[in-house]
Amino acid sequence: MYQTIIINFPGGIISPGNLYNILVAATKARIQYVRFGLRQQLLIDTTTYNITIFTGEMDKLRIAYEVGTSNFPNIISSYPAEDIFIRKTWLTEGVYKDVLDDIDFKPSVKVNICDSGQSFTPMLTGNINWIASSRSEHYWHLIIRFPKTNVTYEWNQLCYTNHIAKVTKALEGIIKNNQSQFIDNPQANGEALFALLDQENFILKPAENTVSLSSFNLPYYEGLNRYNNKYWLGIYRRDELFSIAFLKKLCQLCLDTKLGQLCCTSWKTIIIKGIDEKDKNLWNSLLEEFEINMRHAANELNFQVEDNCNEGLILKNFLVKHLSIDDTGTFGICFGIKTRKKSEVFCSILIQKRHLINVLGLKLLPVYDILCAKDFNPNERTGEIFSRSNPSFLLPEQVRRSIFKFYKYRLNGIKRGNQKQSFQTEETIKKDGEFLYQCNSCLTVYNEYLGEIENNISPGTAFKDLPEGYCCVLCEGEKRNFTKIDQSVLQLL
Repeated sequence: MYQTIIINFPGGIISPGNLYNILVAATKARIQYVRFGLRQQLLIDTTTYNITIFTGEMDKLRIAYEVGTSNFPNIISSYPAEDIFIRKTWLTEGVYKDVLDDIDFKPSVKVNICDSGQSFTPMLTGNINWIASSRSEHYWHLIIRFPKTNVTYEWNQLCYTNHIAKVTKALEGIIKNNQSQFIDNPQANGEALFALLDQENFILKPAENTVSLSSFNLPYYEGLNRYNNKYWLGIYRRDELFSIAFLKKLCQLCLDTKLGQLCCTSWKTIIIKGIDEKDKNLWNSLLEEFEINMRHAANELNFQVEDNCNEGLILKNFLVKHLSIDDTGTFGICFGIKTRKKSEVFCSILIQKRHLINVLGLKLLPVYDILCAKDFNPNERTGEIFSRSNPSFLLPEQVRRSIFKFYKYRLNGIKRGNQKQSFQTEETIKKDGEFLYQCNSCLTVYNEYLGEIENNISPGTAFKDLPEGYCCVLCEGEKRNFTKIDQSVLQLL
């Protein structure tokens, strides 16, 4: 019998020395592989008779863990994306770490700490969701999602950075002391919650505007990529399994090259930032030694699957295979696969399993519903059902049709925006909109319809009109390094 041991890394930040010690302990318990979870934690599956060996080692190291439970969910953050996918923001590494250090207790509710200008880390999958203000430096918006519900409430106050921990602890206490009112209650009320909070104890100011969440745009998050004068390395595993032998050598290389941290992400991957040019070959050699594939298709990277869910992984591989056979693009979409009730999956399009029940109450073959988030934004909690009761053999085609619906929605929205802002004439859109421009080095795509808002490039800006100094947002490759490619998905609409 197997059980899962959970070790939290607050904010997704990992000390290579601590991780190495954990991996040594796992080796003593004859564990060969580990996983990373949706909430940026380490998941270790082991047999019951080896658990005491491993937990005994953890106790010696004074490392907190849970066995078979998740009473203290990890605090997740967008820090892994900082400086590589998030730029020009006041929310720096130091601010993240100050907030995480201030939270010197183990929350029993889910806490998210995120920059509003990113979509790499889910912003609203927590119960207490802190989102950095884009207008007021060192102030934060707060959105509550009441536990075990889809009820959300945005507070009308902004909270100062140094008081995030205090407000988090106070709100958690109120929720726990009033469980029938605020937990698993579809009628949970945000105003009632904050009426119980003694706001005089905190530095607050009225929020002039509601939080502005960025539209979803998932970057290609694996491979060895250049940023500023350094490199970052993202590692994805198709089966979610990382060998302990590989991770031990990775930790040792971090220490040898004076890298004091690595990160785990909400996509069950790891990221190493700050790699020097002179050390690049060492990292390539490590990847070659363990035969790590670094260029999976974007279709595959766009999926979110529940933790420890082999059934979901099998379905994911089945769908990715069919999307590849049909050469169906999925740029800008995040898929989720959900096989369990009350589980959290971050997605634009959700494939949800359920069983058909016959008159005798017996479960028949599973069928799947396809749901679309509102505006296809994964941070939205409401949406619509696209298709019901699909057997598995019909699922790939229905998923493909939901993708086309997404692109029609995106295309219509962009056309409306272009008409309003006069970025391009309709004739120019029809002519140029059939193509994307792809970086030859890292495969990042520039989409004329979308532009790059974070770099002050308006939607509808033609590639030829970009300044000569334009460079790839991911690897900083020059404009001349981009290739014009057919956007076959739009041609099918």
